[in-house]
Amino acid sequence: MTVPNSGSEAGRHGPLPDDHVIVLFGATGDLARRKLLPGLFHLAKAGLLPARYRIVGSAPAAVAPSDEGFRAHARDAVAEFGRSKPEGPAWQKFEDALSFGAADPDATEPLLTAVERAERSVGGSPRRLFHLAVPPAAFTSVVDMLGATGLADNARLIVEKPFGTDLRSAQALNSTIHAVFDESRVFRIDHFLGKESVDNILALRFANGLFEPVWNRDHISHVQIDVPEKIAIEGRAKFFEGTGTFRDMIVTHLFQLLGFVAMEPPATLAAQLLRDEKEKVFQSLRPLDPAHVVRGQYDGYRDEPGVDPRSDTETFVALRVYVDNWRWSGVPFYLRSGKALEQGRHVVTLGFREPVLRMFPAVSSGAHGPRNNELVIDFDDPGRIAARFLVKEPGPDMRLGEAEMLFSYAESFNTRYALEGYERLILDAMVGDQALFTRSDGIERLWEASTPLLDNPPPVQPYAPGSWGPERVHRLIAPHRWFLPDKR
Repeated sequence: MTVPNSGSEAGRHGPLPDDHVIVLFGATGDLARRKLLPGLFHLAKAGLLPARYRIVGSAPAAVAPSDEGFRAHARDAVAEFGRSKPEGPAWQKFEDALSFGAADPDATEPLLTAVERAERSVGGSPRRLFHLAVPPAAFTSVVDMLGATGLADNARLIVEKPFGTDLRSAQALNSTIHAVFDESRVFRIDHFLGKESVDNILALRFANGLFEPVWNRDHISHVQIDVPEKIAIEGRAKFFEGTGTFRDMIVTHLFQLLGFVAMEPPATLAAQLLRDEKEKVFQSLRPLDPAHVVRGQYDGYRDEPGVDPRSDTETFVALRVYVDNWRWSGVPFYLRSGKALEQGRHVVTLGFREPVLRMFPAVSSGAHGPRNNELVIDFDDPGRIAARFLVKEPGPDMRLGEAEMLFSYAESFNTRYALEGYERLILDAMVGDQALFTRSDGIERLWEASTPLLDNPPPVQPYAPGSWGPERVHRLIAPHRWFLPDKR
């Protein structure tokens, strides 16, 4: 795991990577436009890319631009989505490092030529990094091509989600990848795990004697991992109809966060030890019970272009899961995510048990009762941590009121050095740090635990866009209730 330190801007995020040639498959697509190209430029401007590097875009020949066309595409992407404008010496240096090489399964010569030219320009023996920002259906053909052409030599591979759609497909995908890349060179990326708040879970727990002794079933009554989205499917019907919210969000994102929240302390922050502890959580995950799952579909989804009028695809899912190990036995974990909801949030909430002896008058705070005995970790960039508790209100009577202690990244630190999720993870992949990436046995275990739900999903329940999902979600979590920062 890359540990920030003081000193130069580059030094704040550990050692610089070796010289690299970075190849973006799907370089003309939406992910590259919104995240990868702006992120790479931010890394370059921050002095966090290698001393010598080149970036080669790739796509099928039918949609492949020229080198100049790709540079113009990158300039437009950074102008629209980047934190830094494409101008000045920093942009000129970055733009000069861009080139393009088309690739089709039966016509790889343009890509081979572009990579060869990039490596000559860098000099020496630069490492190769391939980023598969392509649809999952193209993973196999691209990986096979990298193996057949020898491009996989001295290379690492970043694989975008989803990592399969069930246990069998995940095993097949891992088998295909491992035929060309051993596991030490594979980086299954989830941009959620690149957020500062994920590292801060580890710091909060393991660096503070205030929290670690109570981070267990004796003191915590339940855990919520809540990632609602305000946006709808945004014209992605072809992808979403074959995936749904459970496959798109729960397996890839929320289960990964659960792994960090529930893991045992590793001996050190080394990548292998961190991942070992996270995988132990997945091994302890109880197979999902369909009776503890609510699937929803927002009104109007079936009218979206490209959606089956009789579609049973869920745009919302909430579930109760259990981790059957010594630390968490009997503690429910509630996970929720969905499209077209009232707010977009990324929140982990730990609910602490009430004191055994109730010597104070009950606190009333509306229909849902008070909000206290909670630790709330908000993943919205740059992130916040809040502890909610009860205090005595001023006056002669013993009257309790709700209070909050808040830590905010934006108010506590200079965020000049902060990296967005993709930026952090691309940097980690270049230096070979796998701490925040998903391992093959972990993803297969998650699909295995999900099999009962995938084989017997409950029917979708309708919900209104702009709501919080189907009404049944409140019965799922009772006697607790869902927490969001703006919902008191």
